[in-house]
Amino acid sequence: MDSNTIRQKFLDFFKERGHQIIPSSSLIPENDPTTLFTGSGMQPIVPYLLGQKHPAGQRIVNAQKCFRDIDIDQVGNNRHLTFFEMMGNWSLGDYFKKEQLNWFFEFLTKELKLDPKRLYMTVFRGNFDIGIDKDSESVEIWKEIFKSVDIEAKDIDLAEKNGMTDGRIFYYDETKNWWSRSGLPADMPEGEPGGPDSEVFYDLGVDLKLHEHSSFKDKPCHVNCDCGRFVEIGNSVFMEYLKTDKGFKELSQKNVDFGGGLERLTMVAQGKQNFYQTDLFSNSIARIKELSSTDSDKGERIIAEHLRAATFIMGDDKGIEPSNVDQGYIVRRLIRRAIRYGRRLDIKKDLWTKEIARIVISDYERVYPELKKNADFVIEQFDKEEARFVKTLEKGLRQFNKLEKDGITGAEAFNLYQTYGFPIEMTKELAEEKGIKVDEREFKRELKKHQERSKTASAGKFKSGLADTSEQTVKLHTAAHLLLAALRKVLSENVIQKGSNITPERLRFDFSHGEKLTDQQKEQVEQSVNQVIKDDLPIVCEEMPLDQAKKQGIMGVFESKYGERVKVYTIGPKDNAFSREICAGPHVEQTGQLGRFKIIKEQSSSAGIRRIKAVLE
Repeated sequence: MDSNTIRQKFLDFFKERGHQIIPSSSLIPENDPTTLFTGSGMQPIVPYLLGQKHPAGQRIVNAQKCFRDIDIDQVGNNRHLTFFEMMGNWSLGDYFKKEQLNWFFEFLTKELKLDPKRLYMTVFRGNFDIGIDKDSESVEIWKEIFKSVDIEAKDIDLAEKNGMTDGRIFYYDETKNWWSRSGLPADMPEGEPGGPDSEVFYDLGVDLKLHEHSSFKDKPCHVNCDCGRFVEIGNSVFMEYLKTDKGFKELSQKNVDFGGGLERLTMVAQGKQNFYQTDLFSNSIARIKELSSTDSDKGERIIAEHLRAATFIMGDDKGIEPSNVDQGYIVRRLIRRAIRYGRRLDIKKDLWTKEIARIVISDYERVYPELKKNADFVIEQFDKEEARFVKTLEKGLRQFNKLEKDGITGAEAFNLYQTYGFPIEMTKELAEEKGIKVDEREFKRELKKHQERSKTASAGKFKSGLADTSEQTVKLHTAAHLLLAALRKVLSENVIQKGSNITPERLRFDFSHGEKLTDQQKEQVEQSVNQVIKDDLPIVCEEMPLDQAKKQGIMGVFESKYGERVKVYTIGPKDNAFSREICAGPHVEQTGQLGRFKIIKEQSSSAGIRRIKAVLE
């Protein structure tokens, strides 16, 4: 039973039970500035858990693309990944515990043919301080379910102290059996939903002696001890509480929020001991083995996992490129870590990372067609990033080896970052392998100083990159807004402003784009700007809360420190504006005041950044 079959079986199983299949949301969250990636299946569903009506109804099911970089350093073992698919089903105020637990058990034992004797369950112990009782209801449901397959299920508390003691159902506290996006009940903000959960674990087998060979060998073995013997394969969250200023209250509807990782379900269904032995990774691992001349299970796993994750992030329709900020920084870190492990495996071939990306695209394109659609972009970014990093990797490693002593200062770590492109995490990892420490606090201070110097250098002494507020400078500043809107129309909506410097003589504008503009593209941009000038559109300024501007999708350089209220300049009618941006101003009142816009030069500014110089004639 391959992974595609397992995914489809899950969707069909719940479809037969009245659920509508919905597509995966983007890996890059919509209208959620609090997180870089979609990290769980429930993240896009939160409004509906709170009572908003879902257009597909009260029962929904899907496979959701997810990414969590918190586990990046643990990649390579049998249960941690950065990118994963979360199989999810939801009841939005419809069925509850009895149906959910019975259905999931049926799916595992009837559809995936798992041995029920290898299944173990956990439930919430309860917490007097937050006023929520232990989940004895789920315990009784599980006992009845096990009884139906002739298994007597004993419930046990304090397994973390006493071990398994012949138990089948185990109580744990909120660190293990409570779920919300924010984690523990104490960490949840007001207005956040959460609830107790019941997790299902699969026993890989005591004969593997995973506990004896783990860092937990001197402690009792139990399903949550993390020795690797027990693998969580599904979590039914009973999302029934809302955090308020006075504690917890019941939601207006009781919800079921289930999540089960496809990779883990595939692993146990195929009788494997780790993800990398399944068909989800077998093609990538086989090619890595062909490319390398040294064997290393850990290295092969890290390369396969990281390049799969980077392929999915860049293959999303949002056009994420490797960079030093936000999602782009994570992509860069994944690719560069994979390249470093490729060097350990003695991979000699130039520009080899794209070969793994092509395999990932081929393996997944039927399920996630956006990967095929964006394949050229993804391959191009892998080539650029690999070429960029390989240039300095050898020199950087030689420089690192010169630093071996009691520890690495923050200034030294920053030099590795600035000069050789080593993310701080890579320097820390290299240092850990040598048994030395990195002064990360000083590194952050050095980075902050560098950012402040860069900001001052790019802006000069003038606010917002304006040399003055003369009439011609104001005209060119307004033209810069038209230029950004035109670039987004001609090139891609992924184009964003990366900096500007405007004098009375010319405007200089930096923007995100990976390649040189063609003559035709430059001509289209000029024509677009000049048409708006010819149309003599009004430019209107209004003030609004920053959050409101973000919700309306208004453009802004959100790394900047805006206040709670911002000025928004709209060029053209609001319902069909040519440009809407957050800006401190100043601007002209009509586009017809600008004159004729002309691009003088278009060139590279830095990796992934282009620069246009333009004038008004």
